[in-house]
Amino acid sequence: MNRAAGLLLLTIILLGIQISLFAQENLCQGAYWTELEAEKMMHEFAGQWDNKEQWENRARMIREGIKSGMGWDKLPSEYSKNLNPFIHSQRIMDGYIVENIAIESFPGFYVTGNLYRPTNATGKLAGILCPHGHWQEPPGRMRDDMQIRCAFLARMGAVVLAYDMVGYGDADQIDHRMPIALALQTWGGKRALDYLLSRDDVDPERIAMTGASGGGTQTFVLTALDERIKVSAPIVMVSAHFFGGCVCESGMPIHKSAHHQTNNVEIAGLAAPRPMLIVSDGGDWTCNNPDIEIPYLQRIYDLYQAKSQLDHVHFPLERHDYGPNKRAAVYNFMDNYLELSIPAVLYNPKDGKMNEEFVTLLSTEELAVFNSQHPRPDQSLMGNEAVTEFFLNHFAQK
Repeated sequence: MNRAAGLLLLTIILLGIQISLFAQENLCQGAYWTELEAEKMMHEFAGQWDNKEQWENRARMIREGIKSGMGWDKLPSEYSKNLNPFIHSQRIMDGYIVENIAIESFPGFYVTGNLYRPTNATGKLAGILCPHGHWQEPPGRMRDDMQIRCAFLARMGAVVLAYDMVGYGDADQIDHRMPIALALQTWGGKRALDYLLSRDDVDPERIAMTGASGGGTQTFVLTALDERIKVSAPIVMVSAHFFGGCVCESGMPIHKSAHHQTNNVEIAGLAAPRPMLIVSDGGDWTCNNPDIEIPYLQRIYDLYQAKSQLDHVHFPLERHDYGPNKRAAVYNFMDNYLELSIPAVLYNPKDGKMNEEFVTLLSTEELAVFNSQHPRPDQSLMGNEAVTEFFLNHFAQK
């Protein structure tokens, strides 16, 4: 057995996932079904429930499938209070502040990112988690669209935390495509949420999450698991036939087991009746949202008499991104449900466009959490093997 295979077997045993040597059969990855097959499966899913009680029974099964599939109950809950935030390099911009931040995911392993918040703010503010997708050059949270989105939301009156996927940016203690990336990344999102809620200036009743592509997957998965997220906006990712093309989305058996089969539409539906915005386009796997995915989700929300809480915006001529029109839809949605405010100077009624020109784009070096002036802590776990060994020593017996 080679080293990679050995680590995979070790992590499967470690996380207590009760699967056989045929575990790969329970993975639903990439375009697992054709679009037509997915449409038929949605009809099959719909036939398994007719009322709220039946849906909630199915919802519990789906949620337990996610938890079991990623070994959620084996994750280090005993460290949930030890955030140990490390914040530096405050910059005061035009109506917002940017800081570099690391928080402790568990001892020696860090969630890294940037904190955006409004200037001259008083009272309790909304808090927004902003994960990113698999875009490169520059990677993840350093991208222009990420900086623009976070700055705009901060100027609207929110505390915004943009954070790295594992293996990206400053979170390079492990490879992104390691076997338990999905579990580590979801746990990191929970820790980012814990941090927002630990702040005295954040209102726990106004917490939101939004991301595109792989960040969209992180959004609907964590929202499904954590009721503290009150509002969500997964962008260009909710699909009946596409399950996510990376191990951080579908590398652990969260969609299928010996007892159930589901897809990302139903996982997104676990947000009901909390407000949710889905944004889709004509150039990727969300192209069928108006006809396939959204009607199913509307049926779920209707069980709670909350169809008005589900919003959908479709851009048939656009492609896979978190571009200006998609961001504008999110700004309006967050404005509505988080009691924010879009300043008049940031909206042009003549062309219906948001003015994002006030945002100062920073370099990768300026956004970096760890550098020569702020080195990574000496006790940091470095490499897939060290992180796996930590899990083995601390959590295998849970």
